[in-house]
Amino acid sequence: MAEPNALPVILASKSPRRSELLTRMGVDFVVAPADVDESVDAALTPAEAVAEISARKAQAVCAAAQTGQIVIACDTVVALDGKIFGKPTDRADAAAMLRALSGRTHEVFSGLTVCTATHTETVCERTAVKFRELDDREIEAYLQTGEPFDKAGAYGIQGVGALLISAIDGDYYNVMGLPVCRLLALLRAFGMQVFGI
Repeated sequence: MAEPNALPVILASKSPRRSELLTRMGVDFVVAPADVDESVDAALTPAEAVAEISARKAQAVCAAAQTGQIVIACDTVVALDGKIFGKPTDRADAAAMLRALSGRTHEVFSGLTVCTATHTETVCERTAVKFRELDDREIEAYLQTGEPFDKAGAYGIQGVGALLISAIDGDYYNVMGLPVCRLLALLRAFGMQVFGI
């Protein structure tokens, strides 16, 4: 059986932000996006939904992985009053999300799964994010940046969207889409060294 670090990790996501964060961690990885059905039972909580989807993604990619190879999958959503805000379907949907989040504290949930052919671990990370009050002019200006359209909740904390946020409680990187502290713990539990430690 190969050593955990002998083969590159597989990131089951095409997200450039997740790739960037894994690179920052010093992880040797390849990208193999999972093609899975992301629909879930509407009765699930946001935490349960992201956990289920991340596990589904990881297991789909793991089925084609080499023995001993580690797969990482993540799914992130924004939730307000228990309602899930995924990626906006269009400009009007993005504007509606931003208006709903304006002046409110919402939650960002990421389901994170790490697996090999013989073992799977799934966790969920939660971060609370507070938006300042936004007026229609600011929402329109933000929409014009193009940033909201491929992001859960229609904003990116690592970009211009940082200007919308007045407070955060929890892992900043979770809001970017990959809770790196939890990931480090999981990778170590799988016997993998990160940055030689």
